[in-house]
Amino acid sequence: MKKNYYSYEKFRDDTKELIKKQNIFNPEAIVGVARGGLTLAHAMAEGLNIREVQTIRTELYDNVCKRQEISLFGNCNFSGVKRVLVVDDIADSGETLKEVMNHLESSFKEIEFQSATLFYKKSSLYQPHFWINEANEWIEFFWEKDFTKD
Repeated sequence: MKKNYYSYEKFRDDTKELIKKQNIFNPEAIVGVARGGLTLAHAMAEGLNIREVQTIRTELYDNVCKRQEISLFGNCNFSGVKRVLVVDDIADSGETLKEVMNHLESSFKEIEFQSATLFYKKSSLYQPHFWINEANEWIEFFWEKDFTKD
């Protein structure tokens, strides 16, 4: 399987672009989908000056092997929030983001949720509201590659 390395510099530039792109939404909180969306959630929270950052952890992949079912862990608690941006690194199959969005929308009916990713595969069953790059191969994010034990 061909892998495409995604550097910090590209991440920085794409995150700045994603911040501009979603500006019409004006979120009051961010939910990062762990683990892939955590780096992006932190960077976007800094760029948007949002202190309300929460996480939901999912498990759909073991390394590059896809599991049969998605597991979702964690609960969010929103008080006085009307707009929440859900961020993840990639909408690959779309199953993770679709499951997270369905969970949040059904749990918090009074809140508007929109989603943002760095990468989107056209074959994904869920299209994020905001995305930067189209993915055609496996992406190796710098946070997956640069900090591993040798």
